[in-house]
Amino acid sequence: MDDLLTMQDQPHLHQNSELIWHKQVSLNVSIFPWRLLRDRLPTKENLAKRGIISVDSRMCCAGCEHAEDLKHVFLICPYYGALWPLVRAWLRIEGVESQVISDHFSQFIYYAGVLKSRRSFFHLISLLCVWIIWNDQNDRLFRNKQSSLPQLLDKVKSYSLWWLKANNVIFGFGIHS
Repeated sequence: MDDLLTMQDQPHLHQNSELIWHKQVSLNVSIFPWRLLRDRLPTKENLAKRGIISVDSRMCCAGCEHAEDLKHVFLICPYYGALWPLVRAWLRIEGVESQVISDHFSQFIYYAGVLKSRRSFFHLISLLCVWIIWNDQNDRLFRNKQSSLPQLLDKVKSYSLWWLKANNVIFGFGIHS
């Protein structure tokens, strides 16, 4: 039933809509954070609640022996959660992340300060990070393929460059700038 509710019926979701949509991000990537902020992703915890997998099968694929729910995968997993400090170091920003997903997104975007272009870039990076985490997790589960944290950070850097170049023909930066 709650799937049928509109954004007007759920004001907290309307406030988070600015965290989802970005003009330089493809629609399929934008739908992902929309599902993430509504806890509609097929995490093992959600699958166990629906009886699709057993409760015993809900442990994180990174091997940390915690139940795989949204907060764990994207924020507190010792493996995947460690991507955020690496990204902050790359961007040369300091801060502490919130343990609430929507607050984490907002906080990360506003690390950029008041300049709209910087906030837009940080927004793009935050969307990219969760997309890369989810894809790596699926690679582990379904393809028996694992990436190291430096490889995940390299993906964040290269994908952000690709996405920015896709919408800006004259883009003067490379992967190392």
